[in-house]
Amino acid sequence: MATVYKSLSKGTGSKTDQGGDTPVRKNKQRVLILSSRGVTYRHRHLLNDLYSLLPHSRKDAKLDTKTKLYQLNELAELYNCNNVMFFEARKGKDLYMWLSKAPNGPTIKMHAQNLHTMEELNFSGNCLKGSRPLLSFDATFDTQPHWQVIKEVFLHTFGVPKGARKSKPFIDHIMAFTIADGKIWVRCYQINETEPSKGKPDGTQEEAPMPTVAGSNKKETNISLVEIGPRFVLTPIVILEGSFGGPVIYENREFVSPNQIRAELRVRRAGKHIRREDQGAERTSKREELGLRTHGKQKEKSELDDSVLFA
Repeated sequence: MATVYKSLSKGTGSKTDQGGDTPVRKNKQRVLILSSRGVTYRHRHLLNDLYSLLPHSRKDAKLDTKTKLYQLNELAELYNCNNVMFFEARKGKDLYMWLSKAPNGPTIKMHAQNLHTMEELNFSGNCLKGSRPLLSFDATFDTQPHWQVIKEVFLHTFGVPKGARKSKPFIDHIMAFTIADGKIWVRCYQINETEPSKGKPDGTQEEAPMPTVAGSNKKETNISLVEIGPRFVLTPIVILEGSFGGPVIYENREFVSPNQIRAELRVRRAGKHIRREDQGAERTSKREELGLRTHGKQKEKSELDDSVLFA
């Protein structure tokens, strides 16, 4: 009976505050991170960087299919995750990021480009592994409904809840999400705190009273941001109502597929080649008409030609 009483007391104590009977809402978020077949080394390093920045995430093996994405809901339920971050690689060049709230949705599909990993950037910034980030959103996220949906999904995915698995009770870096040209620019910065120097530039150590923060006895510190990485740009494509399925509630009409861009470039290069071939054929036909080609059609001689008159 003692063990039963202890378990019941712990359960009731965790659901109520110390001061009253109001229940305490716990933010329980877990993210499942995985990719499809065909990812490149840069895509794989980006996945590892995000996994190291999100202590409440779980990484799984590659998914074999690219069409039956509803299987990700079963994987999320199997690993007790309510958020899914899926990287879909196509043709070994293009990377698409799927963010979903399993099992009910919504789902956001975005095209990731301008990828730069931590090792590639080699920035001087650093943060504690397992620390929680501050999420900074642009004011544009509150202007339109689809940006508000994306912001809420980002909060659930990138926001590390307090007391999460493998997390530490420190906040020493910021993840910034900025909207420009209809794209989301993602950056990660370290919060660097330094104390102002006490001495003068000439080397004298005349002490001056340090400014203090109002209402506290702590000395004022200089706060700066140092970029850590990774950095990438996301272009929203569609937002689905369900989890990896359901009706489309938003579609970006201005998005142009990278396949279409590459096809237009091929057509443009082919057009240059076709124009050069046509010009060459036209030049050859003119030379034949004028009889300037050695082995081509000879020009008919007129009666007034010198070779005819003085033959």
